[in-house]
Amino acid sequence: MTTVAGSLMRSLGAVAQGMVQATPVALRGVSQGLAARATPTSATWTPQVTSVRHRYHADKLNRGPLMKNYGFEDRLHTKGLMPHVVHGKRLPIPVYRPKNGWAEKRALFGQNDYIDILGDGSLKPTDVSYSVPYWLRGFKGNEYQMLLRKRKFFHAEMGKYQPTKLTELNKRIRKLYVHLNQKTKDYYWRKA
Repeated sequence: MTTVAGSLMRSLGAVAQGMVQATPVALRGVSQGLAARATPTSATWTPQVTSVRHRYHADKLNRGPLMKNYGFEDRLHTKGLMPHVVHGKRLPIPVYRPKNGWAEKRALFGQNDYIDILGDGSLKPTDVSYSVPYWLRGFKGNEYQMLLRKRKFFHAEMGKYQPTKLTELNKRIRKLYVHLNQKTKDYYWRKA
């Protein structure tokens, strides 16, 4: 430790001597004073250090909280259930109007669900399912069979009025045909 401090003081003394020679006459007294202080007078050197451990932290606390994102205005609402705009008015909410529970479509919803059990047998549930397209009423099968049925019903009309849709329908049928024939088991062929 003493050798490091001594070599440091010697180098400071050399710098001070260089400053004395390079400075003008008016400033020679100041630099000579520095050189006199920098010369090692004793073998040990003790630096003048104030040992205040929390000085910088106390200064930071005195300055107040750290300002982050100064000037940034967050547009997302994160402060509770009722969002308010900057001017303080509530956001527009549509006026609550209850639905008419006795409208025809709501009052008669599901009236024919058990017609086959409770009726005389002349009506089937598929005959009264009015919300289902007529070409799908009573249909049971996979997508390939459904598309074949749709093409059978609408081939002429789609060819005339919607040729692009007919082309896409045929492509999908072809793709499903290949998939069903090559990628799935049909259980028709058994080993003898």
